[in-house]
Amino acid sequence: MSSLIKESSIFLKSMKLALNLCLTIFVLFISADKSFSLTDYQIKRICKNEKKKSTCIKILEEKRSNLQKGKLIEIPVIPYKR
Repeated sequence: MSSLIKESSIFLKSMKLALNLCLTIFVLFISADKSFSLTDYQIKRICKNEKKKSTCIKILEEKRSNLQKGKLIEIPVIPYKR
């Protein structure tokens, strides 16, 4: 009788573990699909030091719009200067 109780206890623990694992994976897949774009404040802060602020702001807002629509955007890579 006690071995039956131990087996059912082990079974319940493994089922809880499997359920928690499935829920964790499900939440990771749901949250990984979202992308976060720049806010207006961040765009203005980035363009603060540019020579043509209005052009910089317009370009970044256009890229943000394209990103939110799901279109591909080009991200330039600036090499590190020593």
